[in-house]
Amino acid sequence: MSTDDDTRKVAELIKDIRVAMLTHTDSSGRLVSHPMATQEVEFDGDVLFIAERDSHKCQDIAAQSPAKVNVAYSSGGSWVSLSGTAEIVDDRAKLEELWSTFTDAWMEGGPENPNNVLIRVNADSAEFWDTPGSKATQVLNFVKAKVTGERLDDGDLVDNRVVDL
Repeated sequence: MSTDDDTRKVAELIKDIRVAMLTHTDSSGRLVSHPMATQEVEFDGDVLFIAERDSHKCQDIAAQSPAKVNVAYSSGGSWVSLSGTAEIVDDRAKLEELWSTFTDAWMEGGPENPNNVLIRVNADSAEFWDTPGSKATQVLNFVKAKVTGERLDDGDLVDNRVVDL
């Protein structure tokens, strides 16, 4: 696959995964993770989240801007890890565009609230693991390995690549 195909594959894997884990370094130097609802995957490598400016995660990211982060996605037989930097973005028009009833259930005041901001993650690279085929195929391969005593060959079961974005 070409780099463009790899980038499209990453976008395809994460586009329907609603919640990701955003990992950053806090003010004491510890790695911490937060579940975040992905708002937009432009996928030139940027992912957007809506957050509250006064939250610890936003304060930590703003203090290190650009902060080194990782965003992890998992769904069914696919896993994606994005590595890059994050920044806090004040963009009311974009907040209005992305705001939904889902967001409204978690955050106060709508996009007009100055405490509501965007976290933009600019991913430099991604690594993904994707298990092609149906669950039945995966189970049959597992059973075959158990019956024959042969170890599963990850290359036959998992598409794993690192992608520069």
